[in-house]
Amino acid sequence: MLHIPDVLTSEEAAQLRDRLVAAQWVDGNATSGAGAAEAKRNRQLPEDAPATHAAQQSVSRALMNNATFLSAALPHTIFPPLFNRYGPGETFGLHVDNAIRYHAATGARIRTDLSATLFLTPPDEYEGGELIVEGNSGTQRHKLPAGSLLLYPSTTLHRVAEVTRGERVSCFMWLQSLVADNAAREMLFDLDQSVQTLSTDRGAIDAEVLKLTQLYHNLVRRWAQS
Repeated sequence: MLHIPDVLTSEEAAQLRDRLVAAQWVDGNATSGAGAAEAKRNRQLPEDAPATHAAQQSVSRALMNNATFLSAALPHTIFPPLFNRYGPGETFGLHVDNAIRYHAATGARIRTDLSATLFLTPPDEYEGGELIVEGNSGTQRHKLPAGSLLLYPSTTLHRVAEVTRGERVSCFMWLQSLVADNAAREMLFDLDQSVQTLSTDRGAIDAEVLKLTQLYHNLVRRWAQS
C-alpha cells in the first residue's frame, strides 16, 4: 500500500472536482462486479459521458508525469479512470475487486493487479468516507488530501466508510502491472528508490550506482510480462 502525494495539486483537484460535480451522475452499480453490487451505495459518472472523457485525460496525464507512481506500479495497462461520489448515507461495503475488468468501448480486458483511489475532496469537507483496506499488517483507514493517491493490491478486501456529512468525490481505477507479483513489484520499487537517492548523492555514473541500476533493470527483465 502506498500513499503518493500531489498527483494533482490542490488547485487542480478542486478544478477537476468542480467540473465533475456539475455533470450528470448515475447509480454507482454501473461498474459493480457480482459480489460487490449488494454492498455498494454511491453515485458514478457514466463511462461514456463527455465529462468523464475529459477528466480521464487529465488524470492519465498526471499519472504518466508522476515518477513515484510509475516506479511503484510499473503499469502495463491502466483501465480508464472512473469517478464516484458519496453523500450522507452512502457507502461501499467490504469487497474485493474483480480479477478481470472488461472495457466495453474497446473490448479490452485487463488483469487487475493494483487498485488506486485519487482523492479529490479535502478531508475537512466531509465526515466518514475513509477508504479502509484489510492488509497483512492489519486494517488501515485512509482519508488523504485532495490530489493524493492511494495505490494498493487489488487482491485486498477493502471498503468505503459511510459518509455522514458533506460529499466525497474521488477517482478510482485498476491497472495491470508489467510485474504481476506484488512482492516482486514492491522489491523493485524499494530498489529503484534507493538507486535514485544514491544517484543524487554520488552521481549517475558512480560505479556502485551503475551496479545497482544494472541489477534493477535485469530484475525487471526477469519478472516483467508483456
